[in-house]
Amino acid sequence: MRMRAKPWARPELLASGYFEAEPWKVKGRWAERFAKKQPIHLELGCGKGYFAGPLALQNPGWNVVAVDRKDEVLGPARRLISAAFKAQERPVDNLLLTAFDIERILDIFSPEDRVARIYINFCNPWSVGRDHKHRLTHTRQLQKYKAFLEPGGEIRFKTDNEELFRWSKFYLREAGEFTITYETGDLHRSDFEGNIVTEHEQRFSSEGMPICFLIARYDPQSRQSAPVPK
Repeated sequence: MRMRAKPWARPELLASGYFEAEPWKVKGRWAERFAKKQPIHLELGCGKGYFAGPLALQNPGWNVVAVDRKDEVLGPARRLISAAFKAQERPVDNLLLTAFDIERILDIFSPEDRVARIYINFCNPWSVGRDHKHRLTHTRQLQKYKAFLEPGGEIRFKTDNEELFRWSKFYLREAGEFTITYETGDLHRSDFEGNIVTEHEQRFSSEGMPICFLIARYDPQSRQSAPVPK
């Protein structure tokens, strides 16, 4: 479905004070864009901000960068985030939004941008075989994330798509240097605490669909192997 144009989105984003319009110019210097030097947490495919906003609001000791491709998505995210921070009487000083193609993430992040944690929530499963390479958890993407993910840093991944979940575990092992430290096929019935429910997650779970979730730690020099999912 084609996204409806939102002419107001870019002007509002530019006026917000927490939108990076030219992220390629910040490559290697993301820490300087925040009021305080703190661990950087990165959400890839942030959608309308239902995750990034609460993440930054609940964790003032973290700096959050939230990326999506379109202003039409980030515009509503800005409105939601601004309202949430205003309700808490807090300035939005530990969150940045930016619009960019995540498959080209190395054009805007470098080894100097040390990221403590990456979040990937309900990304496109790209079900057609030849399109699998576009998955944000695909092996070729994981290799890119290694360039700026801190040793000991994490990737946290949520999806309602069980096939994508199985393949993502395979990709993590195929990429090497990732150790899956936690996984569940039904997040809302698991022992995991501190989950932030996204817009898609709320809809899927209300329809009775289980949510798959994993945490993978980046351990440079370690290797794992796994059979190809059927």
